[in-house]
Amino acid sequence: MGKERIAWVDLLKVVACFLVVFSHNCDPYVAVFDIDRSSFLAGVFSGSLTRSSVPLFVMMTGVLLLPVTRTMQQFYRRRIGRILPPLIFWSVALPLFYWLYINHVSPSANPAISPSDYTFPATVRRAATFIFNFNYTTTPLWYLYMLVGLYLIIPVLNAWLVQARKKDLQLFLSVWFFTLFIPYIKMFAPALGYEGNYGNMGIFGVCDWNEYGAFHYISGFTGYLVLAYYLVKYPLKLSLAKTLLYGIPLFLTGYAITSFGFVELQRYYPGNYAYLEIIWFFTGINVFMMTLPVFVIIQKLPVRPNRWLARTASLTFGIYLCHFFFVQVGYDLLTSVSLPVPAKIVSGAIFAFAVSALLVAAMKLWRPTRLFVE
Repeated sequence: MGKERIAWVDLLKVVACFLVVFSHNCDPYVAVFDIDRSSFLAGVFSGSLTRSSVPLFVMMTGVLLLPVTRTMQQFYRRRIGRILPPLIFWSVALPLFYWLYINHVSPSANPAISPSDYTFPATVRRAATFIFNFNYTTTPLWYLYMLVGLYLIIPVLNAWLVQARKKDLQLFLSVWFFTLFIPYIKMFAPALGYEGNYGNMGIFGVCDWNEYGAFHYISGFTGYLVLAYYLVKYPLKLSLAKTLLYGIPLFLTGYAITSFGFVELQRYYPGNYAYLEIIWFFTGINVFMMTLPVFVIIQKLPVRPNRWLARTASLTFGIYLCHFFFVQVGYDLLTSVSLPVPAKIVSGAIFAFAVSALLVAAMKLWRPTRLFVE
C-alpha cells in the first residue's frame, strides 16, 4: 500500500485502541446499575460512544491482509504464529499482575473484584486454563481467540474475493447486513408468539444440538473483513465534506439507539448482562451504524505519514493486550478523587493508555519480550 494509506490506517489503529481503553474505563461505572444511577448513566452514555472500536480493528485486518499473497501454510505460520506467544504470555502474566496488586499493593475498589477470588491457587488456575478460554483478568484476550478464527478463514475467503465481481461483494454484504438485525429478531420473536424449540430460544435452525443456524457462516466479524476490502477496492465517491454530512448523522443515530437502548433494556432486565450485551453487540446494526462512518471518514482524511503517529500505532497491539490491568489501577487511584464521572473516565483512559504505551515501548526494546507485544 502507498504511504498515504498506511498513514490513515495508523490513525485508525490509534483511534480504535484508545476507544477500547476508554470503553473498559466505563465498565466499573456501568456495573453499579441502580446502586448509583448517575454513575451508571454516565458509564452507559460514555461507553456507548466506543462500540465501534473492535469492528474497526477487524476492518483494519481486512485492509492490511486482503488480498493474501502467501500460501495458506505460509499465512497460518506467520499470522497465527504471531498471535500464540502473546496469548500465552499475557494469559499467565495478567492473572499474576492482579494477584500481586490485590494481595500486596492495594485491594481494588472495583465492585467486580473480590480479594477472596484472587488467592494464589485461584491465580494459578486462571493461568493454567487459558487453553479453554479467557477469564476476567484476561478479558481483552477474547479478541485474540476470535482473531485466530478470522485468520483461519481469511485464506479461504481470499480465494473468492480475488475473483469476485463488485456485484458479488455487494450481494454478500447485503446478506451480512441482514444478519446485523438477527439479535433483535431473536429478542422480539417471543412477543410474536415464538416459543422456542424444546426450551431453546434460538432462531433460524439453532437448537440444543445445533449452534450453526442458517446465517452462521455468513454472519459475524467476517462481514467486517469483506466490508473493509470492498471500501478499499471501491472507495465511496464522496468528498470529505459530504462524507461528514452523511456520516455524522448515521453515527449519532447508531449512538442514540445504543445508549438509550441499553438504558431501556436495563430497566426491563435489571442486572441481566445477557440481555444488556445485545444492544452493545459488535455485530449489531446500531454498532455498524457507528463503525462505518468512523472508518470512511478517517479513510478520507488527508493524513500524512508521521513518525510519532507511526510509532504510537506500532504500540497499539501491545497496549490492547495489557491495558485492562492498568484500567483497574487507574480506577482505584481515581475513586477518592472528587471529579465528575465523565472526567474520571477520560482521566482513567488517558492514564491506562499512557502507562500501557510506556510498558510496551520498554518491552519492545528487549528482544525476548518484544515477541509478546508485536
